Amino acid sequence: MRAAVVILEDGRIALIERARDGRTYFVFPGSGVETGESPEEAAVREASEELGGSVELGAPVYDSRRDGHAQRYYAARTAGGTFGIGWGMEMTTSGTTAKGTYTLAWMNVADLTKYDARPRALSESLSGLS
Repeated sequence: MRAAVVILEDGRIALIERARDGRTYFVFPGSGVETGESPEEAAVREASEELGGSVELGAPVYDSRRDGHAQRYYAARTAGGTFGIGWGMEMTTSGTTAKGTYTLAWMNVADLTKYDARPRALSESLSGLS
């Protein structure tokens, strides 16, 4: 299972910009749930690792299945720390491995459907909030 956060503040949404294999796309901060960890705990941990700040988790806002894997997205709000200084391995090795680059991006929520923001169904539903 993958757990992620949806952080919407001042009309902008926090995303991870990925550049890999000649493509650029955006994903919501999050990753896999580790053994012994709840999806909620994973979402909070991953937000901290990828974004550099802490979050307060809200209710689930979207569930999906992709390639047989469950994904759960939670509403969240920033609660401290310094956003943009993620310390997770993917952030600190960004651009140095075959996995491409990972960069924190704040995007206007109205622009979500103008870019390849994944999952598409979640991006489409959020773009209507502008």
